[in-house]
Amino acid sequence: MTSSKTSANSFVRRVRSQLESLSAAERRLADFMLEFPGELASYAASELAALAGVSNATVSRFIRRLGYASYEEAKRDVRREKESGSPLFQAVKNDAGGQVSLIATHLEQSQSNLARTFGQLSDEQMQDIVTALVEAPRVLIFGTRGSHGFVRYLRWQMLRVLPSVVAMPEAGESLAEHLAGLTPQDCLVVFGIRRQTRQISGLLEVASKSGCKILFICDAMSPDRSEATWSIQCQCAGPGLLDNHVSVMALCDLVASMVMEGAGAAGRKRLASIELLHEDLEEL
Repeated sequence: MTSSKTSANSFVRRVRSQLESLSAAERRLADFMLEFPGELASYAASELAALAGVSNATVSRFIRRLGYASYEEAKRDVRREKESGSPLFQAVKNDAGGQVSLIATHLEQSQSNLARTFGQLSDEQMQDIVTALVEAPRVLIFGTRGSHGFVRYLRWQMLRVLPSVVAMPEAGESLAEHLAGLTPQDCLVVFGIRRQTRQISGLLEVASKSGCKILFICDAMSPDRSEATWSIQCQCAGPGLLDNHVSVMALCDLVASMVMEGAGAAGRKRLASIELLHEDLEEL
């Protein structure tokens, strides 16, 4: 299987690979590192500990857990990746005081999240994803809690040009009813934006065994999933208590737009039929 890789592969993926086995203090440090990975290149270990709200010992222990011999080795690794121009390493923690416009703050955060998310994408990767979606006999989309809205939106957009797009499970349904008969030609889109229900692990395991292609869309604070054919991490850092999901919606719009284009003549024919039926049924 293949997955999306950014220039931040060395450091960021080391951190993400540890997320499911961390203590509370280590998780605070990991969350800070994933949100502001470039900070490591600028601060001493004690300064990083203070910014993340953990002890110096936690920083040292976590750096060793990542496979680095020392904090300085980790800093050199991050510095190299920061100099490479990766957008993941450009965000910095803003400690400036004073009155700041809430609107301006949200706009700035949204723009940063968009730039950092789209900066990891490639035309080749996105075309592979779209080809799989367009050619699949069935497209299944899964996501619970906060991700459910993205499931509904993406399904609604793609259903206009693809004949079989299913959001699962609907009320009263089980996952098993949809996963039965899943084939290598089918495609599964899974939204893993934190915090997800426990269903997601079993779903990915079953889908992987079927051989179907899996697009896994998550946030930068969620663990990687080895079962995914493609994995896209959306930057969802928010300026307040809530995560900012602008980049997730923008990614949905990108996928849907490319699918509508990639569906070609068959997709346009289906879209035309739908529009005629809207008129006949006086639905709109």
